[in-house]
Amino acid sequence: MTVELVTANHAAAMAATLAARANRTGRGFGSGVYPITPQTECIELLCKQEIEKGHVVRVESEHSAMAVCIGFSLAGLRSFTASSSNGLSYMTENVFVAAFYRLPVVMMAVNRTLGPPWNIWVDHGDTLALRDAGWIHFYCEDNQEVADTMLAAYRLAEDRRVLLPVLVCQDAFVLSHTMMPTDFPTQDAVDAFLPPLDLPHQLTHRPRTVGGLDFPHETESHRKELSEAMDRVPAAYLDVQAEFEKTFGRKLAAAVVPYRLEDAEVVLVSMGTTASTVRSAVDTARERGVKVGALRLRMFRPFPGAALAAALAGKKRVAVLDRDMCPGLGGIVWAELRALCEPGAVCQSYMIGLGGGDIRPGHVDGVIRDVCARERAGAPEVVEVAG
Repeated sequence: MTVELVTANHAAAMAATLAARANRTGRGFGSGVYPITPQTECIELLCKQEIEKGHVVRVESEHSAMAVCIGFSLAGLRSFTASSSNGLSYMTENVFVAAFYRLPVVMMAVNRTLGPPWNIWVDHGDTLALRDAGWIHFYCEDNQEVADTMLAAYRLAEDRRVLLPVLVCQDAFVLSHTMMPTDFPTQDAVDAFLPPLDLPHQLTHRPRTVGGLDFPHETESHRKELSEAMDRVPAAYLDVQAEFEKTFGRKLAAAVVPYRLEDAEVVLVSMGTTASTVRSAVDTARERGVKVGALRLRMFRPFPGAALAAALAGKKRVAVLDRDMCPGLGGIVWAELRALCEPGAVCQSYMIGLGGGDIRPGHVDGVIRDVCARERAGAPEVVEVAG
């Protein structure tokens, strides 16, 4: 293995390159790419790589980038792209197509605020807007996790129990442009972890129709199959974790990551880089006697309801820190998680760091104090951190 000082953008590109080369004895690799801040560095580095049986196509839009990936994947190639924010929104039609075709495309998304008005800093709303698209979602906390999750994403996506595309998400600038020591495995190790892709429904010389007209019953069957594939993801991911540790010698984080939760009476739930700040605030609150713990939600789709319910059992106060907003509802993670809390528990929505505001331990400590003082949950709150 080799440790390199890289940004998370470069970590994703280097991991994608390793995965691409691992399919050189298969049908090869294909990628459609289009730049958008703050993702551009990723595809710039990818374009410089020499990949055996690899094709990186520079296209005119994000919609076309995913279209190219769909074509490559249908032909049985391992496929990758990257995007962010409004680029993801422009790509949305084909994001759904990739899932409905059951294609194991992997996309690295740099979470950035949707505009206008234009904002290039972190917000999770761009990828969470795709929560119904049929993709598996991972939210990473650091650069090592970005690299590791990229490799794991291919193993999971290409598992015949699954055959679904995967989003690997990282926070804009907090990770995308921040350099950290990152450990990359050898090509031989990646070859062992990622066998050549053998897509069961790839296009061949035998004529086939792709994307024809469905009648209602056919659509019902397709949606049922897609839902069942999502239901198989947790078990498949456990196998990926085991194989990852066996091959690379380090553990891959679970779908839900607890911190100081055993005796906690208050739980803070977060995703992405917010989780590291939350842990710092938890440690400080513990010093003054507050029994608080944390949960990091690493996998958002499929939603790990059973794992979350088990972790929240007996907890009377839950604060969900969302770096997103669904207007008229509140935080998206909170909206999906609140039904899992104990009956009568306070489950409060806090939308924090919207538009890239710097979330600091003091802000999180304010959330802890607020939720501890509540007898019941109130309307979702925006915690202002910028100014």
